[in-house]
Amino acid sequence: MSKVTFEKMDSIAVLRMNNGVTNAISLELINDISEALITIGNEFQGMVLAGGDKFFSIGFDLPALIQYNRSEMTHYYSKFNEMALNLLTLPMPTCCVLSGHAVAGGYVIALTCDYRFGVSGNKRIGLNEIKLGVPVPYLADLILRQIVSDRIANDIIYGGEFITVSEANQHGLVDEVSSQTDVEKLAIEKIRAIAGYQKEAFSAIKSNRLETILAKYRNNFKTKSEVFIDCWFSEPTQSLLKEASRKFVR
Repeated sequence: MSKVTFEKMDSIAVLRMNNGVTNAISLELINDISEALITIGNEFQGMVLAGGDKFFSIGFDLPALIQYNRSEMTHYYSKFNEMALNLLTLPMPTCCVLSGHAVAGGYVIALTCDYRFGVSGNKRIGLNEIKLGVPVPYLADLILRQIVSDRIANDIIYGGEFITVSEANQHGLVDEVSSQTDVEKLAIEKIRAIAGYQKEAFSAIKSNRLETILAKYRNNFKTKSEVFIDCWFSEPTQSLLKEASRKFVR
């Protein structure tokens, strides 16, 4: 059974993660998103990416990943980064709907979209990788430092704390905050308005925005990925990951 669904809203695709309450990022979810992106890229003019009302995504599926050996984890991490890169470079306007919490790998996915719309209340976002003993994925680090200042990025990455969507909006980490009822509708309206422009022109503009990020990423991603995997399999990090996996909610 597919871990994603997508709905057609005229020329806009609404891609929805559907992997339980928390949308933990399993290898199956990664593969299903990657497959859906091929169809969306060929048939649509814009995309809205959504999760659930409780969790957009909790991040990596730790109970599964803690069982992986080094080769399996390297494959998983490579596929995750490939999927994130494909989301980032989709040649059309994209918006992420944060109806629920978006943390760790879940917020990495959110960062790959052109816009992030969230809901007011107690929903939280953040990158807590430092607390688990691994670096924030390199692509996410590059994107974050383009969106906000180094100072704000450092606060988010170094501290590993979660913040509310409203706080994230004040820092520029979330673009618009509305109600649970309205957020997806507003995201679709935003993307539909931009998708009405000439597609090739938008694609060129987006390519210009990503040029520096992509150059750095392609030059360094292999080394950065090896560092991530080395950290993942260090003894202190394995202890932290095992403890986190015991508390994990699916």
